[in-house]
Amino acid sequence: MSDPQSISAAVAALYNTYPFPPEPLLDEPPPGYNWRWNWSAAYNFCTGRKPQRQDIRILDAGCGTGVGTEYLVHLNPQAQVTGIDLSSGTLAVARERCQRSGADRVDFHHLSLYDANQLPGKFDLINCVGVLHHLPDPIRGIQSLATKLAPGGLMHIFVYAELGRWEIKLMQQAIALLQGKKRGDYRDGVQVGRQIFETLPENNRLVQREQERWSMENQRDECFADMYVHPQEIDYNIETLFQLIDASGLKFLGFSNPRQWTLDRLLAQNPDLMKRAEGLSDRQRYRLIELLDPSAVTHYEFFLARGELPLIDWSSDEALLKAIPERSPCMDGWESKCLFNYDYQILNLSDEEFKFMQACDANQDQRTIANLLIDAPLELAGVRSLQQQQLILLTPQ
Repeated sequence: MSDPQSISAAVAALYNTYPFPPEPLLDEPPPGYNWRWNWSAAYNFCTGRKPQRQDIRILDAGCGTGVGTEYLVHLNPQAQVTGIDLSSGTLAVARERCQRSGADRVDFHHLSLYDANQLPGKFDLINCVGVLHHLPDPIRGIQSLATKLAPGGLMHIFVYAELGRWEIKLMQQAIALLQGKKRGDYRDGVQVGRQIFETLPENNRLVQREQERWSMENQRDECFADMYVHPQEIDYNIETLFQLIDASGLKFLGFSNPRQWTLDRLLAQNPDLMKRAEGLSDRQRYRLIELLDPSAVTHYEFFLARGELPLIDWSSDEALLKAIPERSPCMDGWESKCLFNYDYQILNLSDEEFKFMQACDANQDQRTIANLLIDAPLELAGVRSLQQQQLILLTPQ
């Protein structure tokens, strides 16, 4: 199936059969958050400062059943959100989802990513999660989206990685072989795939990988179909990923799961190897990490930007003291000293950190850090640590 129109039709047919993601519809805002969908948190991650505007336009490109769209509306109360998708079936679910939860600042359009130019105006934040790798021509897709990104805007992208999905690729091909002429019958494909997993020995590599990594979510047929019987998938490695990024004409700002891309976690115990790696470029270092830890790299998630962003360096004590802080919106468990941070990791704040965070949370009159430290003393190193952990957002005075 090499004809782009045939591929697009097959992809739409899959999602009309199995609308994805299959999260339940709620009559209230969804629980929790993904900080990458919160404009303030995402902008702070990319620039080191809180954005100057909240009344922005957001595009959810390939919105599916509206799971991410719904969050984008509720997490950005001043934003106007647009969702587009190729599948009319999933769009119907997305509309119902957002209507039921009160996400009323959203418009949906039945459009391919290729046709994003039909949308009026530009967008400050474009969210494209799990979509580009299902296009016949991902470069055309990312270039289409790039034309809709406003100057100073952010694009967040998620695409598959080949090394961590090796077993998935093998199972996809095995199911296709056994389906034969029934390939494209997605319900039959799910049945064949489940029969394979039930039949293979327990120590089979494909079975073991499924059990350790994917089986919980794949209890739902929608997830199983999306993973194992999808008619179109392109998996990337670091080299091909940056070919895609370079073709977009946008600036790479960094991965949004940066801990994954820290070489220290793999080689820090050997100073000689770390020294040898000092001369590597960023891309070479990323490639080294995925080669050394292939099973952990199942996807790439990253930010791109159009034009230069106002990157803030808070290393100067003088600049830090003059900054206006506020508590990050992305944490769970506040107001408590034990809470979940933006990545849902447990943190335990010291008494001093907690008191300073309380002062930031109550900072309605826009006082500077220097002023807050008078009543809530904390070492500047502690303030800087809170900022680096994205627990507080800073605005230059």
